[in-house]
Amino acid sequence: MITLTFIEPDGTAKPVSVAPGLTLMEAAMRNNIRGVVAECGGQCSCATCHMQIDAAYFDRVGAPVDDEEDMLDFAEERGETSRLGCQVEIEDSFDGMVIRIPSVQG
Repeated sequence: MITLTFIEPDGTAKPVSVAPGLTLMEAAMRNNIRGVVAECGGQCSCATCHMQIDAAYFDRVGAPVDDEEDMLDFAEERGETSRLGCQVEIEDSFDGMVIRIPSVQG
C-alpha cells in the first residue's frame, strides 16, 4: 500500500493508504477527501479533481498532457504543480506524497 496525505481545503491533513494503479481522484473519492468533486467521473472533461502535487514529487508524477492542460485552464488556484487527479495513476514511488486540494474546484 502507498501512503498519501491529502491536505483538504480547510488545511486538514488526511493520510490515506491506497493501492497502486488507482488514480489520485479515485483515491480521494474512496477516502472522502473534502473538496474533490469529480463531476465527470475521471474522463478529463472538467477540472473538478484539480490537485496540487508536492513539488518534491512532481517530477515523478510528470507534467500534464495537452487535453489535461486545456482543462486546467478552468481551474481556480492553478499552480506550477497542478494536475487533474483523474489523470495521475498512483505508483509505488508516490509513497509519502502530499497533495493539496484547492479551496475551489473549476
